[in-house]
Amino acid sequence: MAAGEPELSTDQKALTINLDKFKFGSIVEIGAGQEVARRFFQVGAAAGTIAKTMSAYDMAVSDDIYGPVDRYVSRARLMQMLDKEFSQVVNRLTDVRPRNSTFFAYAATVTARSFKQRNECHGWVGIRAQFHPGAEPSDIVLHVRMLDQDNAQQADALGILGVNLIYGAFFHHNWPEQVVAGLRDELGSDRIEVDCIHFSGPYFEEVDNRHMNLQLIRSWLTRAVIFNPDGQVVVPGELFYRKPVLVIRGLFKPVTRVNADMMLSGQQHFRQLGGVDADETVSLAEITMNAPAVEEVPDDADFLARADLLAALGYTVMISDYVRFFRLRAYLRRYTQRPIGIVLSVRDFGTLFDERYYEGVEGGILEAFGKLFPDNTQVYVYPSRRPDETETTTLHNARVPSHLRHLLAHLVENGKLQAIDPCDDSCLDIDAGEVLAGLRAGRGTWEQAVPEPVAQAIIERRLLGFDSA
Repeated sequence: MAAGEPELSTDQKALTINLDKFKFGSIVEIGAGQEVARRFFQVGAAAGTIAKTMSAYDMAVSDDIYGPVDRYVSRARLMQMLDKEFSQVVNRLTDVRPRNSTFFAYAATVTARSFKQRNECHGWVGIRAQFHPGAEPSDIVLHVRMLDQDNAQQADALGILGVNLIYGAFFHHNWPEQVVAGLRDELGSDRIEVDCIHFSGPYFEEVDNRHMNLQLIRSWLTRAVIFNPDGQVVVPGELFYRKPVLVIRGLFKPVTRVNADMMLSGQQHFRQLGGVDADETVSLAEITMNAPAVEEVPDDADFLARADLLAALGYTVMISDYVRFFRLRAYLRRYTQRPIGIVLSVRDFGTLFDERYYEGVEGGILEAFGKLFPDNTQVYVYPSRRPDETETTTLHNARVPSHLRHLLAHLVENGKLQAIDPCDDSCLDIDAGEVLAGLRAGRGTWEQAVPEPVAQAIIERRLLGFDSA
């Protein structure tokens, strides 16, 4: 919400648009009724805003209107709907509406809770709109998950979301962060999850979509967003669906040779599991915005710089606000029942076996470990040797508080924690903190501690404060 702007209810937003005689368009919704259109009709004066509403539930009818598509609940179908509806409203009404009119098309294709199945409730929602009379249109497209437990509640939530999107597009397009924040109005974080958003078109040419997706986390619309190695935002359900997942968690500030070796060693062990096909496995580097040892949360540019460095090594990157490892596992388990592997450094034991880390968890550390290892999940522990140490610390000689030694022994003996060996033990004593301090002083020996593509990117793009000391 812009500074000084009063907070509006969903109905007030709908009425504000209805009373603006220069905004006119179509609303088409497939999969959860006509809740967005209903919102506009019930507040009155909708004839000033809505040219057409429609639901094309029958597949043959839908194909006849919009053309064939492989999946009906997909981004491809949404874009067909926006193309058709926006072109139609512009072509039919430009000559008969006031000259200052701006046109829009809102569309949604979702699969909501049904009587016959307890399916994943998700969908694609978007708006194509002119923000100045006669201008080329711009799009805002989002992927949503509906979290309510019955169809009527899900439809209601989609109605609120749709009004929020249309209002935000027209009144906050100059502040895309406010468009994102406004999606949550009157919904909270327990009814709708928005796990992907994309701004496009001439009005949004300067918008960084990765930054906008991080705003989804900061606005409590999702807990995590994912970027592929090309830097594109991807939908988690499409990426992870029925695939084995291996994830390495770290600060990656910067990603070093030891991080790369951890992933390589983890991959070698993970592929030995039954049900793991190397070609299907998603290898994921995860950065949390809520790292316990970090006193101040970095800005988005910092997180995106680290994501760029990981992408330079071909990694898919997930940025989340998960603090605890078992939350990360639960997130991945939404989408796949295949094996999940988590690679961590033995250095992480300082946090992993710190009972303060589990304050607020009813069963404390025991509940946390129970949720981390309930099914088909492996945790691989990579060794460490600090620069001032001669002995390598491994899973088998790691020190934990005395009253937790039996817990560690239990996890090891039952194969819940598994030791992995480095592929290149010459990188064990690399310290990311020293590398970061070194790169901020300019070029130097730190370059040998990171993979070559990472060093090149840091220097060429002056990332992470390179040469700023």
